[in-house]
Amino acid sequence: MRSVHHSAPELDGPYSWIRLAVSVVAGTILSVGMWAVILVLPQVQAEFGIGRGDASLSYTATMFGFAAGNFVLGRFVDRHGIAAVMLAAALALCVGFVLAALAPNIWLFAIAQVLVGTATAAGFGPLIADVSHWFKRRRGIAVAAAACGNYAAGAIWPLALSGILAADGWRTVYMVAGFICLAGVAPLTLFLRRRMPPSSMVAGASGGPDMPLDSGLSPRALQWILALAGIGCCVAMSMPQVHIVAYCADLGYGVTVGAEMLSLMLFAGIVSRLVSGLLADMFGGVRTLLLGSILQGLALVLYLPFSGLTSLYIVSMIFGLSQGGIVPSYAIIVREYMPAREAGARIGFVIMATILGMALGGWMSGWIFDLTGSYQMAFVNGIAFNILNIVIMMWLLTRTRGPRVAMA
Repeated sequence: MRSVHHSAPELDGPYSWIRLAVSVVAGTILSVGMWAVILVLPQVQAEFGIGRGDASLSYTATMFGFAAGNFVLGRFVDRHGIAAVMLAAALALCVGFVLAALAPNIWLFAIAQVLVGTATAAGFGPLIADVSHWFKRRRGIAVAAAACGNYAAGAIWPLALSGILAADGWRTVYMVAGFICLAGVAPLTLFLRRRMPPSSMVAGASGGPDMPLDSGLSPRALQWILALAGIGCCVAMSMPQVHIVAYCADLGYGVTVGAEMLSLMLFAGIVSRLVSGLLADMFGGVRTLLLGSILQGLALVLYLPFSGLTSLYIVSMIFGLSQGGIVPSYAIIVREYMPAREAGARIGFVIMATILGMALGGWMSGWIFDLTGSYQMAFVNGIAFNILNIVIMMWLLTRTRGPRVAMA
């Protein structure tokens, strides 16, 4: 495509929706990097003859790379566009999977997982930032749909690769996943080569410039405030997502039941993301995030008195329906309050903070469990961090004064 010969593309137009569909597919493929390590972990542990803690370092390495990648690759998207970043990420993901498949020990495997996690990030924060540029009236639902690729991958890839895992082992799974990523994503980047004109020249839905809202804070200060809020909500979010399988095993229901609850949670999360996107288009990102955070807190409270099998399925579904739209809402808030030309870096930074919150919360919940012998106080800890997020969002809402007079 020759973007220099195109007039300014129409926001919310046919090409925007085609680009969104391609982005969702690409994000779903790239996100295999987040779920493959979970799938192969038991076989990796058995082959290397190590404990569960040492084996879990590979997941920690993946999340570290994923967090850093959202920030670093987001900055590259601002400068070079999403197509070049995704092509490089697909190649890096393929290399990372192959290196991990050839690793002779857990330490080299974990190092390769850092590369896998970093490359996987291209399919989340940076991709969401790019999609946000192509929509104005329907930006909320577009961003939410783009974010669904991450959850869809969790539902698709473990099932698709489990047969290979059983027949040929984890090393073959990694080889196959790596080449699928490169072969699947590289052609899709051809549809994403068109670049937006300078953001200050893009017309909004009403024909005027897409002016950010004024919170009375500098973009940098607001970015750090949103990062703190992201840590708060995701420490809370991590308790059920990271520990629901172990929690069910401790209650005597077994690992399989816990995995089913996690799948139910992720499926409900997809629904939540799409509904939250529609709400964001009507009421804005801050109000949508605030609603999701309040509902997430209530769902966490429900885990305290209910431990029966049926009730846990219901509460897990409620939790998924509550929390799915929270993280994408940060991207919408960044686009509402900050200059569009900085979207990749700003969104990447805030998304990085949410991922670090997930990592911190997952560790804190396990640490609290070791101290107390149960997950009750871990749920209470999550509720406390969730309240921090609610307070920040309410504070930001009260500070919003309308559009800025000039771009910051």
